[in-house]
Amino acid sequence: MNSHKVFLGKSPLRASDVSAIARDRAELVLDETAVARIRASRALVERFAAESRPVYGLNTGLGASVDTPLSAADMIDFQRRVTHSHSVALGPMLPTDAVRALMVSRISGMAAGGAGVSETVVRGLVAALNAGLHPQIPSWGSIGAADLAPLAHMAKALRGDGMAEIGGKVMPAASALLLAGLEPLDIREKDGHALVVANSLSTGTACLCAEDTKNALDWSLAAVALNYEAFRATTTALDADALAARPAFGQQEIGARLREELKGSGLWQPGAARRLQDPLSYRCVPQVWGALLHALNEATLATEIELTHSGDNPVILPDRDKIVSHGNFDMTAFVLSWERLGQALAHAAAATASRTMKLMSASVSDLPRFLSAKGQHQAGFAVVQKPIAALEAEIRHLANPISLSPMAVSDGIEDQSSMAPRVVAKTAEIVERFRYLVAIELMAAATAVELRGVVDQLGEGPRKSYEAIRILSAPLDEDREVSSDITRIAAVVSLPRP
Repeated sequence: MNSHKVFLGKSPLRASDVSAIARDRAELVLDETAVARIRASRALVERFAAESRPVYGLNTGLGASVDTPLSAADMIDFQRRVTHSHSVALGPMLPTDAVRALMVSRISGMAAGGAGVSETVVRGLVAALNAGLHPQIPSWGSIGAADLAPLAHMAKALRGDGMAEIGGKVMPAASALLLAGLEPLDIREKDGHALVVANSLSTGTACLCAEDTKNALDWSLAAVALNYEAFRATTTALDADALAARPAFGQQEIGARLREELKGSGLWQPGAARRLQDPLSYRCVPQVWGALLHALNEATLATEIELTHSGDNPVILPDRDKIVSHGNFDMTAFVLSWERLGQALAHAAAATASRTMKLMSASVSDLPRFLSAKGQHQAGFAVVQKPIAALEAEIRHLANPISLSPMAVSDGIEDQSSMAPRVVAKTAEIVERFRYLVAIELMAAATAVELRGVVDQLGEGPRKSYEAIRILSAPLDEDREVSSDITRIAAVVSLPRP
């Protein structure tokens, strides 16, 4: 087990904490503040149950069956049936990091104190997570009005039914629990409903995607700077006074980051630029990447609101001595932020593709066509233009919105929803493709600075990027298969930039 621990309770989790737990196997620890909130909300649920006070999901059916009261004798059995009746997810299984992120997100929501769940259930989730026991959860089937189906598959497996993975092996969940030395979850009043009534798939995977987007953004700025060097772009696009004259979201920060990246570059010398004004894909980087940075910050904030608060319906409010039915599970604000991030990435992808193509155009860059070092009897980067065009087109397609409400369900009662998990999933698909575009730009720009003969004039950031690329990909002196090179670079682009 990773010796790093992440404590939950007094301090709320951040998206980076979820990533550390989900991917780096940091241990999650509930502190006493979290435990106190869980106990207080559970005490209120038990009192309402003892007093037979009507509470949705405690002593009533779910969805359209809210009009169906449950007898005291049926309350616990009903909760145990919830985990099975709601296990209707379909399609490919979620990857392990997504399952772990989902589990962290649900634990975090429960620790906020609004779920009213039994302490033993929360501790069981934490124990399974830290033991590396991962329920097999199909990825399709949630419309984003709580990720009911994926969470039900999680809960069902932790009760010993279904399949789970542990130690890299998939086996019956009961066997996995036995191997981990864990007891199946003991479901009591309201526990089944509390396990499923959250947007934990959407929130957990959004935490991972936010980290991935940050890494891709950082590397894309490195690619921009190296391309500036290769193209001999004018640095006036980064002028601080010009950017302050109309301080659109994020552009001043991006301008400052690129000026720092290009510190020591020959581009700052008078007459270094080839043009008075460059094409917009060069000139408008602060504006386009500023919008991307702003969209990422907003999506991360929206995600951390969901991660650290209770979207449970009903919400348990022990400090107010009440349990309230409401609509806080609705993810409209969240999905609009994530749709915006996908569209911002699409703008950056279009600019990345355009700049890379321009490097290969002799009439625009004054470099050999297709960056072929030995003339046109060698292909150089000519055929790489096809995956560039394909990736950019797919990104534009994925950036189209899906979050407008799907059809009504539950006998028309649930007539609005956000498609939150699919919005996050398609944004993650955009980021994956964007990484490859960034990798190609880095590789092409590294070749271009060699052909331009300016390697000894590179700024501090571009020199670091150039040297990193040359470790992963040798100069393209002769035609060869370059897919492997691009893939290696894209794998590095998925990591934090040193």
